[in-house]
Amino acid sequence: MAKQMRAAVVEHFGKPLTIREWDVPAPGSGQILVMTEACGVCHTDLHAARGDWPVKPTPPFIPGHEGIGRVVAIGAGVTAVKEGDRVGVPWLYSACGHCEHCQSGWETVCAEAQFGGYTRNGGFAEYILADPNYVAHIPDGLEPRHAAPIICAGVTTYKGIKETGARPGQWVAISGAGGLGHLGIQYAKAMGLHVVAVDIDDGKLAHATALGADAVVNAKTREAVADVIKVTDGGAHGVLITAPSLGAFKQGVGMTRKRGTCVLVGLPPGEFPTPLFEVVANCITIRGSFVGTRRDMAEALAFAAEGKVKADIELQPLAAINDVLERLEHGKVPSRVVIDIAG
Repeated sequence: MAKQMRAAVVEHFGKPLTIREWDVPAPGSGQILVMTEACGVCHTDLHAARGDWPVKPTPPFIPGHEGIGRVVAIGAGVTAVKEGDRVGVPWLYSACGHCEHCQSGWETVCAEAQFGGYTRNGGFAEYILADPNYVAHIPDGLEPRHAAPIICAGVTTYKGIKETGARPGQWVAISGAGGLGHLGIQYAKAMGLHVVAVDIDDGKLAHATALGADAVVNAKTREAVADVIKVTDGGAHGVLITAPSLGAFKQGVGMTRKRGTCVLVGLPPGEFPTPLFEVVANCITIRGSFVGTRRDMAEALAFAAEGKVKADIELQPLAAINDVLERLEHGKVPSRVVIDIAG
């Protein structure tokens, strides 16, 4: 009889997750088994559980793509990791390795990519089956609970800031100062950038100031675009939009400096309202950015291991997952929740 583990499972889209027994998977050739210590909760987990996106996962499945743990078993042919290594099983679960995108270091857009907690079972469970070639290698001294948000929220914002092309001494505007944005502020400051944080929550803006933001703008009570343009003397060289709001997307383009770059990482429903005249006349680049590559992951984790970036976390047990997702849906999670799987 197969060994059993506890897991939070999506049985039906739009319904609460079920905490149930699930067979512990056995690693086959080229696979590893990870004993989960902690797993972060992301807004994408909520989208997965509701079946929000055009390409849907297949229930029943286990969400969670910020799982951190120890390798406890390896399949035949595995050389990239060894038993006892601490790894993370991220959103990019695997890719083909041989297409033009994989060969050029852009495996995140591989047509055959698989995704943790979505097309492959994820980290809301006591064990995770993983591809050793795509796991994150967690630096010594970085605790699992603090590593978990870095392998999704952290690498997403870090890569997004890189994609703006902003250079040290220039301005970036970070729209949304919550779960992703509070990490983006820290990465931007560590990268030598000036930061203006934009949000509609004064508490999050106060937190942004404490994290090092050079200026803050409340998009709800002020004319946010004009304020950012004034603070940055002409607009931000780079804008990173993390807020899942179409209003934030529209404002973000307006905050972008002539010849600047506006990077989109938030995923609100609906069509992106693009002011075509302003984009063309001001030579603005609008760019999508999707998590980050394995190289980006290593860099993002290095910042955290050096103490330059630290996620604000709230620990919760696996049994609380439905309450956490409900709070996340209603904007009642100030930063990041991490599920303490090890207990």
